[in-house]
Amino acid sequence: MHPSLYTAIQHLTAFIQARLATYLSQEAVMMGDYPAQITMANAEIPAFSSFGEKEQVVLLLALMPHLHPGYFEGVIQQYLPQGGDFPAFGGVKGTNHRAMQPTGETAQFLLAGKDLAERIQVQELFSADHIFYQQDICWLETVKEGEPFMSGRIVLSSEWLDKVLLGRETLPRFSADFPARRLETQMTWEDVVLHPITKEQIQDISIWLKHHELFSKDNNLGRKVKPGYRALFYGPPGTGKTLTANLLGQQFGKEVYCIDLSQVISKYIGETEKNLEKIFNRAEHKNWILFFDEADALFGKRTSVQSSHDRYANQEVSYLLQRVEAFSGLLILASNFKNNLDDAFLRRFHAIIHFPMPNAEERLMIWEKSMPASLHRNGNLDLRSLAERFELSGASILNIMHYASLRAFARNDQQLHLSEVMEGVRKELMKEEKSF
Repeated sequence: MHPSLYTAIQHLTAFIQARLATYLSQEAVMMGDYPAQITMANAEIPAFSSFGEKEQVVLLLALMPHLHPGYFEGVIQQYLPQGGDFPAFGGVKGTNHRAMQPTGETAQFLLAGKDLAERIQVQELFSADHIFYQQDICWLETVKEGEPFMSGRIVLSSEWLDKVLLGRETLPRFSADFPARRLETQMTWEDVVLHPITKEQIQDISIWLKHHELFSKDNNLGRKVKPGYRALFYGPPGTGKTLTANLLGQQFGKEVYCIDLSQVISKYIGETEKNLEKIFNRAEHKNWILFFDEADALFGKRTSVQSSHDRYANQEVSYLLQRVEAFSGLLILASNFKNNLDDAFLRRFHAIIHFPMPNAEERLMIWEKSMPASLHRNGNLDLRSLAERFELSGASILNIMHYASLRAFARNDQQLHLSEVMEGVRKELMKEEKSF
């Protein structure tokens, strides 16, 4: 933790004490310019430096339960030694964390006291237009219908917390709140064999990733071109769709997250939209690439309305259309068949890229690139013959080489044998229910 944060906490404590004294004594108490002092103390902490005085007070309030359980009870107890409830201060207790946690009302009490106009200004800090919400830094927990909006607990994003406490921003882990897995690969573009037309279209995405920020700065196009880039990768399994998304992220230093649709899609009305909103909100302004594999399950064709379920399903697609267009990063959908997707989505893609099965020459290149460096071919193992005879995807060829190499390692042999490669071919064809 940055040393300056200790000073900021001291100023926060003095601020709370002065506000409590003023409120409880009903007498004028000298209120120092504590927000300014907190801001000065935080000046050297990057996670705070881009925010104004009021924002920094809110962030520090929300940070305290993570640093000092029982902090608020300790400060309040000096003024309420007999205990008792103090609704004006706000605050709630969590399920696991038994001490008080600040709410929007706590921020209002501290920053505005009883001044109604200033309390409304504090509420603006938690609006959808504020940087807190737009950059997924800080928000109010949803409250039950009918309860005051500002009675929600102030929640800090785990990324911002880590940035303050650990000095670095950590990546989110797969969870119910973020059902997406980070994709990683040690492969490079040199390992990939793509059809020339496919490769050319991928280059268009690379150009956008390199130059897209220029659009927002252009006085004309910046007003007319919607943010983000949407691409559809379609083609048979194993033809490089996921790997290409992965390598685009690797090339441009962006994290790539594959959305687990089994955790997103819900049979309950409205839940799918909520699950997706969590992902999009988390990914916004993070420079991440979102990859939806087997996207047909979520972005499929709308049906004719014959029941209330159909109506809600179509509303779900309408929500997706709006949310996909609003995402400012690169969004990639992958499907085996282009025609499985709703036409409304297809019209909104900047690129629709086909990943066909490799032809014989491309298969030969894949066979050659898949050869293990520590083994060599037995004399009767003809890769060209294999490439011409068997119509296999790149992933299948890699699986075959993996199988045959393990057999060679098990024999403590330095040679790949044709018989074991052919057995690998047979196994792959069986998976696809093809004859050998």
